[in-house]
Amino acid sequence: MKRLYRSKKERMLGGVCAGLGEHLDIDPTVIRLIRAAVSVLSLGTGIVVYILAWILIPEEDAAGLSTPVSGTRGIHLIFHHLAVHIL
Repeated sequence: MKRLYRSKKERMLGGVCAGLGEHLDIDPTVIRLIRAAVSVLSLGTGIVVYILAWILIPEEDAAGLSTPVSGTRGIHLIFHHLAVHIL
């Protein structure tokens, strides 16, 4: 069974859309466009879902396996990534 991981290769922000694209064998750009449309149409709920997916879906390592992030370290990493990309 194929596991779902956040991608390190095709990532733009957290690797969620790229990981989902790799898992489903779809271009990550299509996933990103769908996510953007859902975020706009749902008045921001898509952003909350994306952040939850970022927290819950493990990141792949160089060998393609997961590297779990546990506890508050994962939340700190998320806020760090957001701060880096926003500022």
